[in-house]
Order: sequence, then structure tokens, then C-alpha cells
Amino acid sequence: MPLTPEEPQIYESVPGTRASAGASRTPQASRAAAPVPGPRQAPRPAPPRTDSKGPNTPGRPGGPRQGNPPASAKPASPDTTARIHLVAATDATAVEVADETVDKLLDEGRAPGEILLLTTGGQHPWAEHELSFGEDSYWRQLTEAEDVFCAHAATAARTTQRPIVLLAVNGGTDPEAAAALPAALEKATEQLIVCGDPQRVRALL
Repeated sequence: MPLTPEEPQIYESVPGTRASAGASRTPQASRAAAPVPGPRQAPRPAPPRTDSKGPNTPGRPGGPRQGNPPASAKPASPDTTARIHLVAATDATAVEVADETVDKLLDEGRAPGEILLLTTGGQHPWAEHELSFGEDSYWRQLTEAEDVFCAHAATAARTTQRPIVLLAVNGGTDPEAAAALPAALEKATEQLIVCGDPQRVRALL
């Protein structure tokens, strides 16, 4: 529907060739192991969890970084609306594109704790893995705010605000995706990045 002056501006971008810093990264879901909470050191990968299921467990989006301290979520001011950016992706590639976008944000200097990644279809591989150890330890990592946190959009109400929220439209019905958009926007204090089919997303706005 047409944007009114009160509605957020939408900016669209198309993923292209990664810069040299990100070109050599392997896909996020194939990372060797999920790191334990605590200080991150680069470039050595964080050690696997003691309760890890094996060497092929999915890692956090963006991987370990040096020099990015944990960031507390900043509440949005009442008169501020986060900017919306669209990044073209299909249902099948939305999570991968979102992970690549997280990498770019971290390369630009954003702290991992400033980023929340929501999905509309299946869970992000990291979230799926962490939930296998129980919801208490999973949600505790959101409170600690030391890393990028991944969750399903249906549970967005349980998450806290973060400066940057990514919404990977990787499935789900149109009503589910339509409900996820305002839920994700409510959690973003600076920008919401939607990774999905631009035509579908615009129709749902």
C-alpha cells in the first residue's frame, strides 16, 4: 500500500559479491561448532560446547569477533521509527542472505549483541541447535546480549529490542509473514532488514 508520511521509509538493496573480508567465509550453517557464552577471540574459533552434539553443530551467525563488547538493547524513543531495508532473497536463500548481511554489519563495526535475527519459516540452524539443550539456556543467551541472537518470529514478543533486527522471510504463510513484519519492526531501534522476495514483502506491508 502507498507509504504515508508517518510510515517508515523502505530502502531496497540486492546482495552482491562480498568484499575481501567476507568472501572467504563458509556458509553459516556449516560452521564447526557453536561457541560458549563469554569473551570471543579472533581469528581462532571458539571451542565447542561441552554438551555439543559433535563437530558439525551450527555456529552463531557472524562468528566470533574481537573488540566488539556486548551491547545492551537501547529502548527506542517514542517518536522514532526504525528504517526498513529490503534485501532480495527467496524462501530457500533468506537465512543464508541474512547471515551474510550479519557478516557485513559486523565487518562495519557493529557489536554482535546489537543484532537480532528472526525467521518466519523454519528456525535458524543456530537456534534449532541451542534449543536442543533446553529453553532456559537458550533464552539466557538473549539476556546476556553477548552475541547475535536468532529466534522464530512467532516468539518475537519474548525478545528484547536491539538496534538492528533482521527478518528472514524463509517460509510461513502470508498471514504469518504479515504478522512478523510489525513484530520485528517493534524490536528494531535503528533499522529493520528484511531478507525475502521484495514483491511479496511490499504486498504484506
